[in-house]
Amino acid sequence: MREQLLILDFGSQYTQLIARRVRELGVYCEIHPCTVPWADLITTETRGIIFSGGPSSVYDKDAPIVDAAILNKDVPVLGICYGMQLMTHLLGGRVGPLRKAEYGRAELVVDEAEGIFEGSPGYETVWMSHGDSIEEQPPGFRLLAHSNGSPVAAMVSEDGRLHGIQFHPEVVHTLRGKEILKNFVFGVCGCVGDWTMHSFIGESIERIREKVGGAHVLCGLSGGVDSSVTAMLIHKAIKDRLTCIFVDNGVLRKGEVEEVTQTFGRRLGVNLCAVDAADEFLGCLSGVTDPEQKRKCIGETFIRVFEREAGKFGKFQFLAQGTLYPDVIESVSFKGPSATIKSHHNVGGLPERMDFELLEPLRELFKDEVRAAGEELGLPRDILWRHPFPGPGLAVRILGEVTKERVDTLREADTIFISTLREMGWYDRVWQAFAVLLPVSTVGVMGDARTYENALALRAVTSQDGMTADWARFPHNLLDTAARRIINEVRGVNRVVYDISSKPPGTIEWE
Repeated sequence: MREQLLILDFGSQYTQLIARRVRELGVYCEIHPCTVPWADLITTETRGIIFSGGPSSVYDKDAPIVDAAILNKDVPVLGICYGMQLMTHLLGGRVGPLRKAEYGRAELVVDEAEGIFEGSPGYETVWMSHGDSIEEQPPGFRLLAHSNGSPVAAMVSEDGRLHGIQFHPEVVHTLRGKEILKNFVFGVCGCVGDWTMHSFIGESIERIREKVGGAHVLCGLSGGVDSSVTAMLIHKAIKDRLTCIFVDNGVLRKGEVEEVTQTFGRRLGVNLCAVDAADEFLGCLSGVTDPEQKRKCIGETFIRVFEREAGKFGKFQFLAQGTLYPDVIESVSFKGPSATIKSHHNVGGLPERMDFELLEPLRELFKDEVRAAGEELGLPRDILWRHPFPGPGLAVRILGEVTKERVDTLREADTIFISTLREMGWYDRVWQAFAVLLPVSTVGVMGDARTYENALALRAVTSQDGMTADWARFPHNLLDTAARRIINEVRGVNRVVYDISSKPPGTIEWE
């Protein structure tokens, strides 16, 4: 059993970020909704607990709360923002509203440089986000730090086991946030840091072998990072008892079929069946313009094709999926599922239709950890660090009806844009970049003749996790080179524009 920290989620938008920061320190942690009975979670390997922030006030009628007995255990607890206020409330202190809420960057004065502030220079630049404050510390606590807006910005129990902080150490705006978390994780909780991708892969291989036994596993391989690492991890565990099916849906990037077939079928020795179903998908998409209908059409067709092809290989007991930890968290979040902005296409619909047991070896990992696992498994960099690509492929980058001609046009333009980024050293500096074919024709002049052809948009964003994103500030000569090449080399395009929208309010993809 490996050591672990538990994070109880009270609804903060930063909860996943806390977990990622702890894992970056080499310590495994899990997020659980605050409504889960905490006694069921704590094991002999639990080294500490973190209460997340949240949007509520502790004196609200329906404020989330936990049993105060959790604070009387021997396990150290760190309360962040709402977590600190809840700790105060449960232990007999007093919380009240601020006359003026404290949001954004603040300067913290460290009164005692010990515990989580070990090594502090005496002041900290931190990120605040709260409308309540600690008016009176609980009995048996002493002050660690204060700010202009928060007389009690950090506190600690006399035994050094319980810490509360009013700011968010997990965000980059708290300049020494990682050091503060490190002090809690190692100094207060006594962790050793045994969470590595090498150890994860070793444990996962053993778990896969134990669960699968002598059975066979089927995996839907898209060529993306998640399914690729899933396939390689299972292949490492059971070798030829894994069969991967790769479906060409007709809306993939240029060269993708050849790349996946070459990498997995020939280079890595994975049992791979590549299925050309392009005409079937394009036929389904004929006349469809609504983005949700496109996604549903592709998802349903994929299930039908996958089911048909899987039947050719005999009986499979397990279906492998590249489910990641954020997917697991979202399904049990204290806040409940997020509003549906757009439906997600995954192989997730298959288990309800087919007699499979689900195998999800990556369900403990965040995206950056998946890439680290892939590097450990020896996957090529081109697979691991390629930009995200939507399940419905180019279909949701073609606004309006999807036809073979429009797919070909977009595919060529997209290839030129990406190759320009690679040649000019920008591909690895952005989170995602792609072209979008617009349902708009514009007047142009080419070769002294009037044209009336397609307008095309280029989109590129910088991001850490895709949850928020900003448009990439490319040098003008890069955009000029990409636009001129597209107009000159792609038949049917006479105008190129660049999208400078951020997320929010926009999404990264256009559909």
